[in-house]
Amino acid sequence: MTIAAFAGPAAAQSAQEEAARVGDIIVTGSRIPQPNLTTTSPVTQVTGEDIDVQGVTRVEDLVNQLPQAFAAQNSTVSNGASGTASVDLRALGPDRTLVLIDGRRMGYGSPNDTAADLNQIPGQLVERVEVLTGGAAAVYGSDAIAGVVNFIMRKNFQGLQIDAQYGFNQHNNDYDGPGNLRRVIEGRASGNPSQFRLPDDNVMDGFSREVTIAMGVNAPDDRGNLTAYAGWRKNNKILGRDRDYSACSLGGEAGDDFTCGGSSTNATGRFLSLENGANLTVADGGGFRNYTGNDAYNFGPLNHFQRPDERYTLGAFGNYQVNDKIEAFTSLSFSDYSTVAQIAPSGIFFGGGTSANGGYNISCDNPLLSAAQAAGLGCAAGVETVEVLVGRRNVEGGGRQDDISSQNYRGVVGIRGDLDDAWSYDIAATYSKVQLSRIYRNEFSNIRIGRALDVAIDPATGQAACVSAIDPDGPTGPLAPVDAACVPYNLYSPDGVTQEALNYIQVAGLQRGKTEQQVLTAAMTGDLTKYGWASPWAEQGLQVAFGAEYRRDKLDAASDVAFQTGDLAGQGGPTPNVSGSVQVYDLFGEFRMPLIEGQPLAEQVSINGSYRRSTYDKFNSDAYGLGLDWAPVQDIRFRASFARTTRAPNVVELFRPEGLNLFDSDGDPCGPNPTASLTQCVATGVPAAQYGLATDAGGLLESPAGQYNFLQAGNPDLAPETADTFTIGTVFTPSFAPGLNISVDYYSIKLKDRIDIIDPLVTLERCYENDDPAACARIVRSDIGTLWTTGGYVEAFNTNIGGLETSGVDVNVNYGLELERFNLSEYGKLAFNFVGSWLEKLETDPGEGVTPYDCVGFFGNECGTPKNEWRHRARVTWQTPWSSDLSLTWRYYGGVDNLGGTDRLDGSFDAQNYLDLAGTWQVRENLRLRAGVNNILDRDPPLSYSVGTTGNNNTYPQTYDAMGRYIFVGLTADF
Repeated sequence: MTIAAFAGPAAAQSAQEEAARVGDIIVTGSRIPQPNLTTTSPVTQVTGEDIDVQGVTRVEDLVNQLPQAFAAQNSTVSNGASGTASVDLRALGPDRTLVLIDGRRMGYGSPNDTAADLNQIPGQLVERVEVLTGGAAAVYGSDAIAGVVNFIMRKNFQGLQIDAQYGFNQHNNDYDGPGNLRRVIEGRASGNPSQFRLPDDNVMDGFSREVTIAMGVNAPDDRGNLTAYAGWRKNNKILGRDRDYSACSLGGEAGDDFTCGGSSTNATGRFLSLENGANLTVADGGGFRNYTGNDAYNFGPLNHFQRPDERYTLGAFGNYQVNDKIEAFTSLSFSDYSTVAQIAPSGIFFGGGTSANGGYNISCDNPLLSAAQAAGLGCAAGVETVEVLVGRRNVEGGGRQDDISSQNYRGVVGIRGDLDDAWSYDIAATYSKVQLSRIYRNEFSNIRIGRALDVAIDPATGQAACVSAIDPDGPTGPLAPVDAACVPYNLYSPDGVTQEALNYIQVAGLQRGKTEQQVLTAAMTGDLTKYGWASPWAEQGLQVAFGAEYRRDKLDAASDVAFQTGDLAGQGGPTPNVSGSVQVYDLFGEFRMPLIEGQPLAEQVSINGSYRRSTYDKFNSDAYGLGLDWAPVQDIRFRASFARTTRAPNVVELFRPEGLNLFDSDGDPCGPNPTASLTQCVATGVPAAQYGLATDAGGLLESPAGQYNFLQAGNPDLAPETADTFTIGTVFTPSFAPGLNISVDYYSIKLKDRIDIIDPLVTLERCYENDDPAACARIVRSDIGTLWTTGGYVEAFNTNIGGLETSGVDVNVNYGLELERFNLSEYGKLAFNFVGSWLEKLETDPGEGVTPYDCVGFFGNECGTPKNEWRHRARVTWQTPWSSDLSLTWRYYGGVDNLGGTDRLDGSFDAQNYLDLAGTWQVRENLRLRAGVNNILDRDPPLSYSVGTTGNNNTYPQTYDAMGRYIFVGLTADF
């Protein structure tokens, strides 16, 4: 067996050698068949063998480890999980990466995430993955701004194949990085063992199983083939509590130590009285005491570090040669995917009440309050009720669980063929559908909390009861209670919460939705050489492709009343219904023209171009591209391309109703350690008494969770984004070193009219640092001056604003070394593979006159996940003569600095190096075994206390290996 080169450049052999091996092929980025793998735009390739060697059961894990891909939705996302898996080329956003299967686009991944969902793709049926990291909208239509990921599936299979794999994570909990974290956790555990503990020294978890069966048969006359497959995959959960570096939620630092922080929505309750400014919690023995930072709730341990999931796949590929001019083909697939995203328990998050500030009007006669507690909240003579902001975690009910399941259907039918030796055609229809079902469990109802906290003595029983459950006209009166099912929620004593109260206030949120995509495509390709359309200096002439396409994307998402109204306390805002569709009519064409072949200093010179006209309901857009290819000699080739690409607004960006969401921030500019002046803060609605006030002193402006509200909404008047992509590079295949190929490509992408919100952090900066009246008008503070409680938010509607710009260099090296050169032929051969990417610029222009910022080499705040300046993967494979191969892979992520500052314990992340070892053994002709270990050295991930919701459990598991070693074993049997 031979292991193919990982991530090899698409220009490894001469045209004659490649044509002899595979004939004319379609290369990602063009509809014109070519006799080799040479393109004017860089194409990186990952093979099915790479999936085996890496041991992945999720194809996104392999693709997202390419240096050109950055963190996106995957199995390590819990807070904000959509249940999809996406790819983000060039860190421009998953919606700007187009995903194809066999050259045909995938539909929306989910009603909650429009990026294509890679969960639909069975890894063992992937023959190769071609990644074009440049604009390709003229060839494929909207969305290909950052590039294209094309999954080429295995077809024309004969026989029966069974593939099975088993894997798990193993980790030694011995964190010795900065911050003395283990010692800190031990210290906290001594005072609060229910929330803090160190996990076992050695853990094994995250068990994964996958089985795939494929079967293929040829038609009796060998004019066609039918390949069918079925698969099952299951991955177990990993919790934050099972790793020492995530056993506590980092809250900052004290000297040389990290601190365990958390949320002040805590296990014993936090009560902020707006009557007298009291800041209280329930004492262990009963009654109230002053709240301190040590009372914060350790929310990380219950977060899923890896979500559990289960997937069933079923599909078929078929083709049949009807006659010499018509070949019918089809591709059918179905997947059923389910996952659960768990985060910390819900609760009362200092909002949800009926007062203007989201607080609760607590009766001074509440029978659940002692006289001392009532006095502590501000009850006194003449005071009947006090307004209180309450934070209390539902530790009795357990973690919030977002139970997401989706059924994905995709079908392609069409005909293709050669009309003569010059012209061929391809006519196809594609239909994709995703059905989403979502149940959000263990949530609190704001309405029911309000009723359960409004307690009085029921005159009929003499016992404490909800006011809403008491007959307002007495025991014999005719009026029914407002809510007879209400049960008092006793927050004021250590063991006051009953199961009956939980049964009442806990509710589930329900959401259902679907997406549909319809695509009709008709294309012609022609070789005009026979008509004399050729350069006098070239044998091969003009090749063309042209056609028309219709596409319609439709999305519907319907939520229950609890979701729609924002009644669910732990959701950060309502989940409104969304419905809409987008349709487009396209005309496209492209050409490829060799100009010179076989001449001195011009072994080959060719040009190519493409154009697409897209007509939407409200606007038109144009995309085009031009490329040049020059090989002065066979050993070296230069290539350059320019593309104008577009991305039309999707359904969610156009039609999302108004609703609140959350953004991360290290603090409020008017809160503790203010960066704004008192005058500025008062002008935007901050009470003077709250300015700069520390939380422990009764300050309310700083969110205890580091999250603040913003008001979002779609915009039906959005215009398309446009981007200019330029690439220039060289491919070196020296004849003096057979088996060696090197490609180096520079890229530059400049996007304008970016579809996005005005970042709330930008609005705050513009208002408080630049005194911008328009920005200040978007800041709406609550009656008590906050941006995180009811009534406070930053307005951030979708708009065309600012832009993005990125540039860098990609390097690919592949070398096959025959050991017989060293008189060691009996030991087989070596294969060296390297792919690396240097990020020169990743600049965001927020618009609004704000200075653009560059995220290269940074993480945190506006930059989010790490944007490493240099990343690479290198592999050496020993192809032994004993029916076995051994591969060692080195993955490297360059160091990054915290955008929030470097003078802190998490001010920078060191470069991270990972080593993976894998082997395969062809036991028999029909039986192949594989095994491997990823992250052999069990490296701990770098930690930060400001990862926010872009990371998880104090780190960025979408980028770094955060689960320890991954060990796997698999087999493939052919019959």
